[in-house]
Parts: sequence; structure tokens; C-alpha cells
Amino acid sequence: MLLERKNVDPGQADTQFGRTPLLWAAKGGYEGVVNMLLELRGINVDQADTNAGQTPLLLAARGGHEGVVKTLLERKDVNPDQPDTFYRQTPLSWAAGGRYEGIVKMLLERKDVNPDQSDTIRGRTPLLRAAEGGHEGVVNMLLGRKDVNPDPADKYG
Repeated sequence: MLLERKNVDPGQADTQFGRTPLLWAAKGGYEGVVNMLLELRGINVDQADTNAGQTPLLLAARGGHEGVVKTLLERKDVNPDQPDTFYRQTPLSWAAGGRYEGIVKMLLERKDVNPDQSDTIRGRTPLLRAAEGGHEGVVNMLLGRKDVNPDPADKYG
């Protein structure tokens, strides 16, 4: 009902975190709401929040919301490799650190995702994040790639 009202802007961000309804729905894993919002004109699928620069895809990947990630990755206008501005981690890095094998697999299927991209704060790659958390399945997926350095060093060596 709210979306039918002319005075409601579904792309308007809140003032505390700078998150739009799409960002909140993606963070919460609310697939139905995400789908409803993506059907609207003018919705920026890559609009990041002003708090940490996190996009809907990043928040969904970070939270392990596989269905939302799948929906967002089906869009041509989504950037699947956009890091946040606070931690400088990509959706793949968050998913690898969170043991979300299904999400890691979906992201690795994309040619526009760098599986070896390190964050700029600690210099940790998705492989380091997965290994740090003991996520064997994710580590095996990443090591199965030729474009992943099997012996990365973070900024601490």
C-alpha cells in the first residue's frame, strides 16, 4: 500500500544509517520485499549506505541471505565486486569469512568478481578470511581457482 502512494519515495534513505528500504530488506534477507522494490523504477541496486558504504548485495552476502544474493546477481546493473568504504571488503570476502558456501559459489561464477582481492585495512583476501574462520569448504572452493594466491600474506605478514 505504501508503494502505491505518490508521496512515498522507496529510494529515500533513513537519516541514521543512510539506508534505503532496499538496503534494509537485503540486510534482513526479505526476498519478497527485495523483489517488490526491484520492480520499481528508479531503484539503484548499488546504492550504498552512508554509514559504511555497504550495498544491498554486500549486506545480503554478509548476512548469508542466499536467495537475496541470487536475486541481486541476476540483475545486469549490479556490481558484484564493490567493496564497502569502511572495511574495504567485497561481498565475496564477507561471504567467505561467514562460511556461506552457496553465496561464495554464486559469486565465484561471475567473471567480474576478483576472487583474490584483499581489503585495504588488513590486506586480507577472501582465502585468508575463510582460513581464519576454519571454513574448509570455502577454502577448498577458493583454492580450486587458478587466480587465487594459495599463500597470501596480510599486512602483518
